[in-house]
Amino acid sequence: MAEHINYKLAYIIFLAVTLTACVSTPPSNSNSRANAGRYDMENDSPILEPIDIKSIPEVVPEPVNRTLAGNRSPYQVNGKSYTVMDTEVGYQESGRASWYGRKFHGHLTSNGEVYDMFTFTAAHKSLPIPSFAKVTNLDNGESVIVRVNDRGPFHEDRVIDLSYAAAAKLGYADTGTARVHIEALTPWADEPIQQRMLVASNNEVSVVDQEEIAAERQRIEEDTGQEYLQLGAFSNLTSAENLVAVVNALTELPTFIRSEANPGSNNILHRVRLGPLNETIQLDTLIQKIIDAGLGTPFRVRQ
Repeated sequence: MAEHINYKLAYIIFLAVTLTACVSTPPSNSNSRANAGRYDMENDSPILEPIDIKSIPEVVPEPVNRTLAGNRSPYQVNGKSYTVMDTEVGYQESGRASWYGRKFHGHLTSNGEVYDMFTFTAAHKSLPIPSFAKVTNLDNGESVIVRVNDRGPFHEDRVIDLSYAAAAKLGYADTGTARVHIEALTPWADEPIQQRMLVASNNEVSVVDQEEIAAERQRIEEDTGQEYLQLGAFSNLTSAENLVAVVNALTELPTFIRSEANPGSNNILHRVRLGPLNETIQLDTLIQKIIDAGLGTPFRVRQ
């Protein structure tokens, strides 16, 4: 009987160590499990040690020139249609906020930026991207100014999804959700630049679509698929092949081209990806090597 217990204890310790390992910093929470929801504190884990909130730069609202990236309206997620506001001027709302952390760290936001859980950002279903908002925790009076650069949360009982750092500043990172009041910040509201929407440039690299990002987030929430680094996306196959050749000189990890129809057009998009990733890969070092080679900033994807 004692021998059986020892084997069982050894297996539990091995499983905990395996789940704690990850391909990027910060490390994951050892309580994570498959098909877990992102709003369960045990499953979309924060870091294992405290972060210095005072060291994170405050967000300063500034006039914006918006593109169509993340602002196509209406858009659909999980069969439901959402509309992006023409302007955020005067917007206020109270409701429940959640946060998202390590599982999404390093993945794309809806406007094509790379999500950083250690900055003050947020996801919202209908505010224009980018925009700025003051979020106040109604339970303790703490406030934070965030830059909205993502879509979500696509749950009926959530009005905004804050980055882990923003949630920590508001004091609810340990509880998962909080009652908040949101107020859009538009100190430049009388300037004509506020109403300007620029058309996204038509270059080789595709503009990320919020519906595509929503599908990606669904895979992350459900812990399905494997993780890869995406290094570029091209309408021209030769450009993709040239990138593969350059990356192959930098790393022995497998690099390949995933070709598929470009959403919203009849063109084929050739995505250059590296992986799959695993806990033995020094991901931060690899990403920095790619950046130093002048190949842009890669981001994590699931397929």
